[in-house]
Amino acid sequence: MEKITQLEMVGISKSFHGIPANDDIHLTINSGEILGLLGENGAGKTTLMNILYGLYQPDSGQIKINGQRVKIRTPQESMAVGIGMVHQHFALIQPHSAVENIVLGYQHSPLFFPQKKIQDDVLAFSKKFNFDIDLSKQVWQLSAGEQQRVEILKALFNGADLLILDEPTSVLTPQETQELFVILNRMKQEGHLIILISHKLDEITELCDRVTVLQKGKIVGHADTKDVDKRALARMMIGRDVIFNIEREEIPRSEKVLSVNNLVVNGDKGIPMVKGITFDIHKNEIFGIAGVSGNGQRELVEAITGLRKSESGEVRITDTDITNQPPDKIYNEGISHVPEERIKFGIAPGLYLYENAILKQHRSDKFSSRLFLAYKGIKEHARGLVDAFQVATPSIFIQTKNLSGGNIQKLILGREIDGEPPVLVASHPTYGLDVGATEYLRKQLLQRRKEGGAILLVSEDLEEISELCDRIAVIFQGQFMGILEADDPNIKDIGLMMAGTLQL
Repeated sequence: MEKITQLEMVGISKSFHGIPANDDIHLTINSGEILGLLGENGAGKTTLMNILYGLYQPDSGQIKINGQRVKIRTPQESMAVGIGMVHQHFALIQPHSAVENIVLGYQHSPLFFPQKKIQDDVLAFSKKFNFDIDLSKQVWQLSAGEQQRVEILKALFNGADLLILDEPTSVLTPQETQELFVILNRMKQEGHLIILISHKLDEITELCDRVTVLQKGKIVGHADTKDVDKRALARMMIGRDVIFNIEREEIPRSEKVLSVNNLVVNGDKGIPMVKGITFDIHKNEIFGIAGVSGNGQRELVEAITGLRKSESGEVRITDTDITNQPPDKIYNEGISHVPEERIKFGIAPGLYLYENAILKQHRSDKFSSRLFLAYKGIKEHARGLVDAFQVATPSIFIQTKNLSGGNIQKLILGREIDGEPPVLVASHPTYGLDVGATEYLRKQLLQRRKEGGAILLVSEDLEEISELCDRIAVIFQGQFMGILEADDPNIKDIGLMMAGTLQL
């Protein structure tokens, strides 16, 4: 197939269960151009790109490459014509190494000893694009940021002329993001075509030449990014102005609720990832943990919520020692959890929405009578959560995996704070969400704080941390570099603390 210089999507429509996901979409991108694709969660962006990548077939419409109509029925056919895609939710085989994952996706892999023959090529390619990854590590041992880089490297190594990136920087540090931008701009100068799905409006305006905005499956606007600002883009996305700086009400901290004392937790390779961390969280407080991915945040959260054993130290809720207790006992003691990977750990994707609405609560008297679930009450409860937390869904009787990421996150948050638990542990709660869903979820966290909740917020989004948190701990290599009040003048040095070059 000749090199792609222009791609067109003409009149693309796609429905699921009678509900339109894409409605008569027309899209064009040319060589040497970066096109931004914006829209709320569920607006149809990923569906449209999945059609281009061959994961879905359109109900109507056609795809043209260099003016010639092409039929793309599978991802293999998409890659064969020069289209690569990096998905928001990683499509890597966890027990395999990073290089094995790249080899498995490589079209020109030799039949015998493929890993050995092309490992040097992969290593050279990763160095060329400044991807700092231990290619021998198994995927499950890599941080979310490293896994994202493996996905990007896999697509680039396959020689894609057109690269589709679905939220590629959500788990990257600011430095890694800028390095990625350098790579993408270099690709653009070499004539590649890049489609960027992103909810980060600053990112779209900085990187993209043009932007197309979708709303409820339809295109509602096109613009040259030099002619618009992020407020105008947000207004196009959700049809109203968005509050970019939510004000945190001044509320005095109340009594101590959660205590973590000298906690040591090992990682998957048996080495300490959390090294003697101590902190407390109070009622009416959001306690934030800021840091680059892979510095012990995941292990700390898993130890607190019962998903991982700690080696030493203590975790207490009020006067109860919950150290190394099973997750259900910790939940019953009053600790709810919004996990980092919502699809993998937050829901059972194949279950109906109403079933996911009561996960971890299904044994309670409210939803069961010894042998049988009380389905009438469960469905009423699910409808209440959908209404209260603005979950956009045609029905509570659909598989939860068919919801958009933002609506899945709203459902999880609603489920976890139902019943007003004393402690909420929230890991990256707005990761990958559009500005409207992000605004809504942040307001819900502040509301829970106002009601007396104690919230542990783990996030790599410094804007989110500074906007929501009363105190901020900065973690580096499993230790706190300092704990700062929100109004501490040293907050300006948080980047140095994240890099491990400053300790307070």
